[in-house]
Amino acid sequence: MVVILGLEGTAWNLSAALVTDDRVIYETESAYKPAHGGIHPREAAQHHASELKRVVSEVIEGAKEKGFSISDIDGVAFSQGPGMGPCLRTVATAARALALTLKKPLIGVNHCIAHIEIGRWRCGVRDPVVLYVSGANSQVLTYYAGRYRILGETLDIGIGNALDKFARYMGLSHPGGPKIEELASRAREYIHLPYVVKGMDFSFSGLTTAAKDALDAGHDREAVCYSFQETAFAMLTEVTERAMAYCGKEELLLAGGVGANRRLQQMLRTMCHDRGARFSVPEARYLRDNGAMIAYLGLLQFKSGQTIELRESAVKPNFRPDEVEVVWRGINN
Repeated sequence: MVVILGLEGTAWNLSAALVTDDRVIYETESAYKPAHGGIHPREAAQHHASELKRVVSEVIEGAKEKGFSISDIDGVAFSQGPGMGPCLRTVATAARALALTLKKPLIGVNHCIAHIEIGRWRCGVRDPVVLYVSGANSQVLTYYAGRYRILGETLDIGIGNALDKFARYMGLSHPGGPKIEELASRAREYIHLPYVVKGMDFSFSGLTTAAKDALDAGHDREAVCYSFQETAFAMLTEVTERAMAYCGKEELLLAGGVGANRRLQQMLRTMCHDRGARFSVPEARYLRDNGAMIAYLGLLQFKSGQTIELRESAVKPNFRPDEVEVVWRGINN
């Protein structure tokens, strides 16, 4: 049995977890909550630095109660990117120190692929098209010939950042997505907003600006939030369906923090039902950034011999998923 310690801290949520081949042994987290505005990278990194010892210690102590000791750890995994530079560097430093102290291999993982792999694991899907939607990232991917290939993506900002920016404009606190979802659920009117799909890619910055303009023009908040969601999620659903048709895939996996939105899930589920395809989404705890996903991908890479030396452990704030050689999956798996 392989046991991996995973550390996640690419943005606002610091998390650590211990994972084996078949279960999450223990996980804990500590979220940075800005007093106002969005995420401030330096302040988030300072939060992570102050909380790392407690979070890791809590995971180790929690695992002891379940019969695991620190000596059982086979490797230390961490998010090498993408993410906010100060946050990545803080968590990477802790991972290096732990690996050296425990005399265990270090495993640098891609944060985006970690979202995908824990979704595949938790949902039991084999070879899906993936819609990955988070704060900074919005991509449609599928596995082909040893890599995750990006079939479509945002041309500007991620859907999560778009929602958060619009929420801040309304004076709502971070994170804004759930608050917009709640307001949208009470709407009775759709307002026309820009629908921007260019081939397999999409854009959200113009949509955000138009939503702000609609508020300034006197439309009520519920209607604008509803229209924002309907337009953005329809764009994502269109591109995702096109990817499924193009690839001939019959499984769709939703991943990333924005995937917790019930309206987005409903639209994708309807699309899959109409196609006779399977729609899967993991539990909410595995949609947001979490240590278990880092530990699990670290476990897959460890078992495939994909560890790194200290000199190779520099963080990669712009680390794209299609840069990663996916050695843990066979060509046809």
